[in-house]
Amino acid sequence: AVQTGGPLGGCMPASLLNLNVDFDSVRQAGAVMGSGGMIVVDETTCMVELARFFLQFATAESCGQCPPCRIGGQKLLEILNRITRGEGRLKDLEMIEDIANTMREGSLCALGQLTPSPVLTTLRYFRDEYLAHIIDKRCPAGTCAALVPAPCRNACPAEVNVPVYVSLIAEGKYDEALEVHRQANPFPSICGRVCPAFCERRCRRGELDEPVAIRQLKRFMADRESRPWTPKQIEPDKEEKVAVVGGGPGGLTAALRLAQLGYNVTIYEALPVLGGMMAVGIPEYRLPKDVLRSEIDSILRIGKIDVKTETALGRDVSLKELRERYDAVLLAIGAHSSRKLNIPGEDKEGVIHGVDFLKRMNLGEDMSFVRGKRAAVIGGGDVAIDVSRSLLRLGASEVHILYRRRREDMPAVSEEVNAAEEEGVKIHFLVTPIEVLGDGEVTGIRCQLMKLEDERRRPSFDSSARKRPFPIEGAEFVLDIDLLIPAIGQSTDASFLQEEDGIELERDGTFKVDRRTFLTTQEGVFAIGDAVTGPASVVSAVGQGNKVAKAIHRYLRGMDLLEPAEPMERPEGIGEFEMAPEDAERPRAKASILAPEVRIGDFREVELGFPNEIIAQNEARRCLRCDLEPVGE
Repeated sequence: AVQTGGPLGGCMPASLLNLNVDFDSVRQAGAVMGSGGMIVVDETTCMVELARFFLQFATAESCGQCPPCRIGGQKLLEILNRITRGEGRLKDLEMIEDIANTMREGSLCALGQLTPSPVLTTLRYFRDEYLAHIIDKRCPAGTCAALVPAPCRNACPAEVNVPVYVSLIAEGKYDEALEVHRQANPFPSICGRVCPAFCERRCRRGELDEPVAIRQLKRFMADRESRPWTPKQIEPDKEEKVAVVGGGPGGLTAALRLAQLGYNVTIYEALPVLGGMMAVGIPEYRLPKDVLRSEIDSILRIGKIDVKTETALGRDVSLKELRERYDAVLLAIGAHSSRKLNIPGEDKEGVIHGVDFLKRMNLGEDMSFVRGKRAAVIGGGDVAIDVSRSLLRLGASEVHILYRRRREDMPAVSEEVNAAEEEGVKIHFLVTPIEVLGDGEVTGIRCQLMKLEDERRRPSFDSSARKRPFPIEGAEFVLDIDLLIPAIGQSTDASFLQEEDGIELERDGTFKVDRRTFLTTQEGVFAIGDAVTGPASVVSAVGQGNKVAKAIHRYLRGMDLLEPAEPMERPEGIGEFEMAPEDAERPRAKASILAPEVRIGDFREVELGFPNEIIAQNEARRCLRCDLEPVGE
């Protein structure tokens, strides 16, 4: 976001980065031109707190001669202070707009008229952040102290209590640490291997040296578990039955939580195995099959979950039938359809889309056709990286990744990108395919070189705030290949829907839901996961699974679907451990990793974790325990 015009200006989102910086354009966006310059902020800045900060500055400058400015500014400040403390109410948003408009119309000078501008623009463009503070009692940026006991936990989509389980690891209490983790996420071993570790990006230890290796600690405690886990039912049996369509991380988590609440759950899975994209979309060198099966088996041990594999919605059972048989239905069908390149020659033999390639490989199909092939992978996400590294292991003679943007724009995890290059994958940046060549079979791909400026030598930005690539006229080349694998994104297959189902879709093909209860446009039908958000992480699906289970429970009990939220609690009764001194040099521990020349020969696991508990416990002691109240606070 960009704040223009100083404290009396306005805040505009990344989607307006292409806005012409002139008086009329900026004013139409709700901001003003001024002497305060421009302030650029990222997702670590809370827009509610930003508005409160500028409002506090502006109200202090008021002369107090006219009531709209004098009283209105103070009232707005009171409301914003309350919202940042987690005490806001939905009606506050309407009150903010009423007071701000009164100030604009009734103040006698520009100071009073412009004072509410940062508040109005942040409310206009970042309303979801206000709603998160008010409804969810969360600060997405992790800066409002009253709502954020620890930045790591706040950053986790599943709200796992990271500081507590890390402290238990430091004490060697691995089973207790796992119990804490599973209260929010039943997949510690899986997420200890494939989680993008949003928590580490916000770890305050990183401000001193490097973040705590939270993901590796998670994996370590899961690998050290002393006995198989059996979830406990926490409420008595109930008569209502729930159908969960899709056995991926979101569906499995929701099924577990509903079973713990006493409901009988049936999972309908189109694939022959449970796990969703965890099972068919992640190569075994990142997530071994036995690890996946073990954690799924643990969930099923609760005993109230029936599973029907190879049962596809629309083919083997209709949504209408499920609504008749069950009291509630959850759609957690993921995003398993590949997006097409839409270029000439894409239908030639030798073109396989990324998700389909990984699915065939993970389901044990014959992949010998890869051996000796020259392959090109299109895309820069996790699927593209997983496909390229798998191709090498399957015997491809050379593997190229073609990506139309820069390296820093790649959505894939940077460590995975580095690992791919170490193994021999060649990555070409600012390159886009324009034609697949060959007579029936793929023999090459014609590519266009790209630049990040238009014909006026000016950058243009897309909705994600990344620079939009433009073709360089006349700059084309041909790459000789035998195998082409596009991996430019996935979508949800909603072809099973009938008009009578009453389920509406968004323009991008995802299910239209209430983003806090996950209720679709049909009574009693809920939806979560990639089918709602588009392709996302395992831990994001887990977080939605937890929330939708509560919403379904409240729906079946005849209660308001939206559970009143409370700010995250601070821990009590957690034992002390000898914390590493803040000024002590204790570098982040490194997990053991197979050498590139060894690992590309097969699909054995690449990351081996921490070699012993001394290393793990010392790494856990690097945690600063941000969740504990300082003395005297």
